[in-house]
Amino acid sequence: MLRQPLLRQAARAARPAPSVASSLRPHIQRRTLLSKRSFRETGTRAVENLNLRNIAQSSADYHRNKRIFLSCGIVAGIVSFVYVSYRIVLELKKNPVKADADPSNPLSGPNSVHRKVVIQDEKGREIVPTGHSVVPSFPRTISLPAFTGPLEATEPSTPEKITTTTTPETEYTLVGLGTRTVTFIGISVYVVGFYIATADIAALQSALVKKVNPIATTLVPGERDNLRSELLDPTEGAKLWDELLSNGIPARTAFRVIPVRDTDFHHLRDGFVNAIKARGPELSGKGVDDEEFGEAMRQFRAVFNRGKVPKAQELILTRDDRGHLSIAFDAGKKSGGRQLIGVVPDERVSRALWLNYLGGKQVASEPARKSIVEGIMEFVERPVGTVASMVVPVTK
Repeated sequence: MLRQPLLRQAARAARPAPSVASSLRPHIQRRTLLSKRSFRETGTRAVENLNLRNIAQSSADYHRNKRIFLSCGIVAGIVSFVYVSYRIVLELKKNPVKADADPSNPLSGPNSVHRKVVIQDEKGREIVPTGHSVVPSFPRTISLPAFTGPLEATEPSTPEKITTTTTPETEYTLVGLGTRTVTFIGISVYVVGFYIATADIAALQSALVKKVNPIATTLVPGERDNLRSELLDPTEGAKLWDELLSNGIPARTAFRVIPVRDTDFHHLRDGFVNAIKARGPELSGKGVDDEEFGEAMRQFRAVFNRGKVPKAQELILTRDDRGHLSIAFDAGKKSGGRQLIGVVPDERVSRALWLNYLGGKQVASEPARKSIVEGIMEFVERPVGTVASMVVPVTK
């Protein structure tokens, strides 16, 4: 009886205390799926580990270093370019290449880039490049017959009513050329060249030289520059050409028009008529409001009452010593070559049409006007009468 209680007390004494046993146990953290406490503790630790300020600072440092690196590359490229250029200049100074032209050489002037370049084709004919692929070149000289008439205003504009003289054909020399463009994107319409009868160049030379220097036979560079400025001036240029044409200088001239795209006579007529109307009030002498000028314009329109004009086909506008306007068209070999299609007797029509290319605020082709002016400069830099002697006359 007494032995059992004693055994129980001894076993209870040998058993460790609960606090000591619990302290000796390893701490094991347990999480349950739906434990709210464990979720809050984990989310709080994730937010505590995320420092937005440090991230922003790291991003700013990266972009700053990138900009510095790129800037250093740009500076290094510029420095290397300057250094290479400097070394090239030093090498050129060590071994300079002499390329000085003779001052008497007409191609050494500041306006030599505008001069006509005359070359020979495979047949030995002299041609002038136009710079256009459809019409690559213009002949330096052309030969045209003298047309007689004129037609009466009431007669139809047919070639059968017009005759040509039996005198030899007249040779014309190219002065300048250019391309006619329309709209702001510069669509090419045709290439136009201005020709003067070779025998009449001397009269034009003399008139222009005497206008600048009455006692000279040729113009020096400074005088040529003054004449060039006057011809390119919208007001003075139109006034000078109007005065020359009114006095029959040069006596015989022609415009050669070659379309660079398929068109028709009505389209060309509208452009010519608008040009004549715009230049009409600028003409000196007799006005353009009389009945005769109205009849001349009606006749001019009638000449162009035709069909298509294929590209690269020739249209010739000539002005004779009386100011009569003759219009010829070459439809190709099948049509027999160049054929006269009409004559307009009123000289005001041809003069207004000529001024549309030669002078004024808005010309039909600014490149053509500049090329013509440079061609005139080639005339006046030579003694009067020497240009015609450089061209061999053509007789047919």
